[in-house]
Amino acid sequence: REEAVAVLTGEFGWFAESALRRRGGLRILVSVSTVEATRLKPHPLAGMAPPPAKPLSLWKQARAGKGNPFESIPLAAYEEAIYAPKSAPGRYVMVHDPEGVRRVMVENVANYPKNRMERKFFTAMFGEGLLSSEGELWRRHRKIMAPAFDPRSVAGYAPAMADAAQAFVARWDRPGSGAEVDIAAEMQAITVDIICRTMFSSDAEELIGLAGPALRAAQASLEFGVLDFLPVIGPMRLRAKQNAVHGIFARLDATIHRMIAAREKNLADSPRDLLTRLMEARDEEGKGLSASEVRDEVITIFMAGHETTAVAMTFVWYLLSQHPAEEAKLHAELDAVLGGRAPAGEDVARLPYTRMVIEEAMRMYPPAPAVSMRTAVKDDEICGMKVKAGTQVLITSWVLHRHRKLWEEPERFDPERFSPERSAGRSRFAYMPFGAGPRVCIGAAFAMQEAVLILATLAQRYRAVLVEGQDIQLQSRITLRPKGGIRMRVERR
Repeated sequence: REEAVAVLTGEFGWFAESALRRRGGLRILVSVSTVEATRLKPHPLAGMAPPPAKPLSLWKQARAGKGNPFESIPLAAYEEAIYAPKSAPGRYVMVHDPEGVRRVMVENVANYPKNRMERKFFTAMFGEGLLSSEGELWRRHRKIMAPAFDPRSVAGYAPAMADAAQAFVARWDRPGSGAEVDIAAEMQAITVDIICRTMFSSDAEELIGLAGPALRAAQASLEFGVLDFLPVIGPMRLRAKQNAVHGIFARLDATIHRMIAAREKNLADSPRDLLTRLMEARDEEGKGLSASEVRDEVITIFMAGHETTAVAMTFVWYLLSQHPAEEAKLHAELDAVLGGRAPAGEDVARLPYTRMVIEEAMRMYPPAPAVSMRTAVKDDEICGMKVKAGTQVLITSWVLHRHRKLWEEPERFDPERFSPERSAGRSRFAYMPFGAGPRVCIGAAFAMQEAVLILATLAQRYRAVLVEGQDIQLQSRITLRPKGGIRMRVERR
């Protein structure tokens, strides 16, 4: 037995010895680690091909826009603090030095409002919600929304999150071990359930039936590439996209306005959910949100509140399926801390490796791969480079999270790079899955708590094994998703 411990520890690391000594035998290790390690066929991770050595032609860039255009960004952008492509129409620069990002998003943020095209695009979907509004309107909405996402409120959502995850245990149990699922669709389903339980209570089912399809259709209709930045052609294409989005949302908008009108008749007895909070909220002058403003924030929260977490969790399962050592370490933590019981809100802080797995998945596959396109209002200087007024400034978490000067072996899945020891001294502007600065995502703490509770609940009981023979392609439409989903087999541990 001691010889087996020594041999297997050499093959599989510390978790092998831990599992052997704690569980008291070889059987657990053989079933969980040895068999999986020997039968696993390496799968080339999606989106991990080396960046092109040289900039692509305009034609190839236009074609790249149909998938994940960030994969066409040349290698120089991953090595330089500021990259200024020469072939792009107009003046634009990419900033991926943490101090440069700080300059744009914090120190001189007033000089870098959102790009006009980006704002029009977000307004078509979200009206004047937090994702699209600017200036005083944005500040007013942010202040009104803040109480729903403060630490006490987020902690209060934990039981509903845990209950939704437990309901999924029963869902995955029904087909039997080894059932094949689209893990992207499964994560969409659980996060929609959570956002409805926590935010929209009794009106949830009607919203799910309309909001989910509308948001998916709107994203599918929005393909942006080089042609969208060209004079004359660009504005025409944008108007067509806006008209398509307005048509897609017409029925959903009518439903939300009907819900608002119904609650206005007896607001005091309405469910104490986010919709009621928005309708009751008042600013310092005693002014509340209009029905149109409430609609915009409902759509924003429905989209941002489940879509980003769903895609993050999709890639968590995908990465774990390809990295058995990290998967085993996750299982060891869950077994040691939870011992088979359902996790609760207070367990989130006790599961540091679980959180690291999620953080690393969001580094490799950022849910929102483009932080923002900004336009310089006045001349400025970023990292020693003169930036003229009118220059388009692009910051992408896709490049930032893989920049050669910020991350060692950036294409490698390594959750422990987010350990306290290895995170010490890292700029907060080197890792931005939720943005940064004044407009940092209001729901960041909500999303992380949700993700940890989902993973802790499901990974205690199941593994997800990648179905062979798939060509997994990435598609960027606001969020970064696997095109066509990812087929996996859900197996009992």
